[in-house]
Amino acid sequence: MQRNYKSQGRRNKWIEWSLLLFCTLTVLAFLFIIIFDIVFKGAPALSWEFLSQKPIHAMTSGGILPAITGTVILTILTALFCIPFGVCCAIYLNEYAANSLLTRVIRASIRNLAGIPSIIYGLFGLALFVQGLNLGTSMLAAGLTLGLLSLPYIITTTEEALRRIPNSTREAALGVGATQFESIRDVVLPTALPGILTGVVLTLARAAGETAPILFTGVAFYITGQPGNLRQEFMALPYHLYMLSTQHSNIEKVRPLAYGTALVLIGVVFLLSLTAFYFRQKQINNDK
Repeated sequence: MQRNYKSQGRRNKWIEWSLLLFCTLTVLAFLFIIIFDIVFKGAPALSWEFLSQKPIHAMTSGGILPAITGTVILTILTALFCIPFGVCCAIYLNEYAANSLLTRVIRASIRNLAGIPSIIYGLFGLALFVQGLNLGTSMLAAGLTLGLLSLPYIITTTEEALRRIPNSTREAALGVGATQFESIRDVVLPTALPGILTGVVLTLARAAGETAPILFTGVAFYITGQPGNLRQEFMALPYHLYMLSTQHSNIEKVRPLAYGTALVLIGVVFLLSLTAFYFRQKQINNDK
């Protein structure tokens, strides 16, 4: 009886492992097909001129430098707006706020905000920043909108990273005479930094690829020069890709440029993800 039970247990584990492996390989296969298709069709369009020049001849030739610059600046603005507020909010919820009904409602609201479609944030940004605060369609309004979109993700990932720190670590810091603020600043945050950085950079990578929020708040179809200030419209890689793929009058001619733009956008997101991995490993190695 016991031998049959062990044999059945091993068989169940083998079935579970096989199903997990099959699902993983299926997802990786689709991901590989998508990336291979984009690289195969987009690589011929890549050149130094493509990366360093502005688009010309109704976007049928030239480069995408204004779109790259706009995406980078917009991502930096998003980080400046969402990281300080998001991290501070997570610290308060996890370290200071009591486990009350109000706190639970706030947490539930934050998680619900993370599930709202991004186009809703675009409409909200249009009403609040573009029209309400009279910022106009500008990079500043788009950055604030993406900052609002990123806040729930920053708060959630930061709070999860803080929650993984054992209470004994906090108690040890308090036991040697540190205040609660000092224990958070000198012990808890440095320990949770790898998880916080990972969540922040992955959130910014997602924001860099958003189209709907910036569609209403500041992105433009075509601009001849580089962004001069934060109160003007700008070009961005995701919107540029959308226009080349669906709205251009000569789609067949610009399709290689669209694949090249998609490849550059994937490269930007990959670099952000690689940055998160690097800082995470560096922090883990320093802790060791």
